[in-house]
Amino acid sequence: MAINVNTVYTTVLSILNKEQRGYLTPYEFNQAATQVQLNIFEKYFQDLDKQLRIPQTDFDYSYPISNIDDEISIFKCFGNCAYGNNAFDSPTSDQLSGLTIVYNDNPGANQLAFYRLGTVTFSNNTTVLKKTEVERLQRDAFYNIDKSDLTAPSENFPVYLYEGPYNTIDILPSSIQTGVTASFIRKPRDVVWAFTKGSLGQYLYAPTATGNTVTPITGSQDFEISSNKQTEVILEILKYAGVVIRDPQIIQAAAQELAQKDN
Repeated sequence: MAINVNTVYTTVLSILNKEQRGYLTPYEFNQAATQVQLNIFEKYFQDLDKQLRIPQTDFDYSYPISNIDDEISIFKCFGNCAYGNNAFDSPTSDQLSGLTIVYNDNPGANQLAFYRLGTVTFSNNTTVLKKTEVERLQRDAFYNIDKSDLTAPSENFPVYLYEGPYNTIDILPSSIQTGVTASFIRKPRDVVWAFTKGSLGQYLYAPTATGNTVTPITGSQDFEISSNKQTEVILEILKYAGVVIRDPQIIQAAAQELAQKDN
């Protein structure tokens, strides 16, 4: 379940205004909230890496690896790779949602931003569900693997080189020109607390787009990370808020709460 952006914003404002410490505008909140969500999102992968290095006890609802993977699952995508110029392009759409994938940090309303490539697979028959995983190699190994008949890739054991800056997937053997798909992770959408202005100039929450009177006109966007991170989200935003309103006590108090939570 996602975190409601209005709940977080009103909570942050109530804490800040308890002793008239200052005010956080919607624009400032949106910037801080988006950054906090990205920080927590990136930390999922670091936490997963740590858990994979230690022994695990498998109990229902308390298996750390599965729990972290559940947090990441909402961002998992899957799409076809188009062939052209002797290489495959990274997926341009998500088969699960039907939305377009873009390779920049400014996706549109019906677009998602690419984050990290996952598993590349190949099937020489699209009507058969069985797929072969394509092994990822570094550049030096990719260039040298076909110099020996023993290690030369085949359609049963294909390999690929991923060129991140160009978002291309080079696959060997070169006979593979169709049937390539890839899983990948998308970035979370930017958090947005949209608003209209009341008769007194006050900000009024606008959950959906209802015309040009809403700013931004696309409406609000909730946090996409799990609701069990709500306390951490609020505390992290308060740290940013303390910088904005130049109140070190807010920063210190939020940092202490976060430290206690981690312990």
